[in-house]
Amino acid sequence: MDRSAQNSGTTEVRDAHRFDDAILDQWLKNHVADYAGPLTVRQFKGGQSNPTYRLDTPGRSYVMRRKPPGKLLPGAHAIDREYRVIDALGRQDFPVARALGLCEDPSIIGTAFYVMEMVEGRIFWEAHFPEVPAAERAAYFDAMNATIAALHRIDPEAAGLGDYGKPGNYFERQIGRWSKQYLGDAEAGRVAPMDRLVEWLPANIPHEDDEEVRVIHGDFRCDNMIFHATEPKVLAVLDWELSTLGHPLSDFAYHLMMYRMPVGFLAGLEGRDLAALGIPSEADYVAAYCARTGRTGIPDLDFYIAFNMFRLAAIVHGIKGRLVRGTAASAHAAAMAEGLEPLAELAWRQAERAAAR
Repeated sequence: MDRSAQNSGTTEVRDAHRFDDAILDQWLKNHVADYAGPLTVRQFKGGQSNPTYRLDTPGRSYVMRRKPPGKLLPGAHAIDREYRVIDALGRQDFPVARALGLCEDPSIIGTAFYVMEMVEGRIFWEAHFPEVPAAERAAYFDAMNATIAALHRIDPEAAGLGDYGKPGNYFERQIGRWSKQYLGDAEAGRVAPMDRLVEWLPANIPHEDDEEVRVIHGDFRCDNMIFHATEPKVLAVLDWELSTLGHPLSDFAYHLMMYRMPVGFLAGLEGRDLAALGIPSEADYVAAYCARTGRTGIPDLDFYIAFNMFRLAAIVHGIKGRLVRGTAASAHAAAMAEGLEPLAELAWRQAERAAAR
């Protein structure tokens, strides 16, 4: 699957996601400083959950994210939370697109939405950064590592996000949440390794004497970052739909999954010659994050990765359910749904690896 070709750029707005451009144009005039039409709307190809649009005017470009139309699962597609977190983190000098306006009135375009600045740069859809010379790839990995470490050093209270999620018992609550979502979406069907993980994960949560609480992104990977056009620098981290307060090691382990995903599946690196590609090893990448966050190591890393693969499989299971119900936001939802069972099997192998230690 060529993820870059499938997800890069824009297309005509899909029929299921159309709205009255003139009404949006008027809202922008009333709520976004210095906005001036006329307005041209295109839809980004990428995005599995919240439809995302490029809004162009003669003088400036914007990005709009909205809730998808149709029947939605409770608590999903929390556009207002996305807007709140990017607004708060931007004030902490963390690299995000500048928040410009939130509309929770569904009468405007049919669902709630928000508008942010358009950040120009490069998005890399494959974790081995094929567009970058091998001699420069380590610098791009270091930029990602530095960015997630910087996020995990932010004090949620100081950022005005102290109530952005529930503190404590993060893994217990998350395993319960995603298990409930998986088990509750009957239209998407059941998967045997997922059923095993629903039982194994809550019984094997590492003991945390003093659980850390930080703002976590929830989907931190290379294709959710905009890099500088020519430099190994992250200009903006995108797609905060899954962000919350939680344990930073969960967030980092999700990012680290790229090392254990097979080539051809969600930008996996497993099976590639990392040294020849100029990419740091998993051990070196973990050590760099630990040095930046004051850790001596991550003893329960296999559990954290098993949990994250389970969580990702539950998200893909939800995509399959939306595909069945006809509300999937991406044209490539079917391809994602086909990866559900292999991903669930891979998650279970991580659990077995954790149990063997």
